[in-house]
Amino acid sequence: MATAGATTAVMAAQHTSSYRVKFKRKEFLELVEIAKPKIIYHRKRMHFFAFDGFVMYTFECEDSDFLDKKVIHAIEFSNVAWEE
Repeated sequence: MATAGATTAVMAAQHTSSYRVKFKRKEFLELVEIAKPKIIYHRKRMHFFAFDGFVMYTFECEDSDFLDKKVIHAIEFSNVAWEE
């Protein structure tokens, strides 16, 4: 089981990038049509996804911009550690 978790972590690391590209709303939505990402992440005002070694992001979209996209789900997450 530990090997499967480590393999998943390595695969995820291979798909991440330190390069970020900021887009205006119109260009971001056009890129979504081209890239067809499975997940668009949402944190506060920012929506973003990884594509071709880059993180594409915008501060100008709303969750409602993605309602008509069947394969795209905007989700909100936090990197704050939960304490029990």
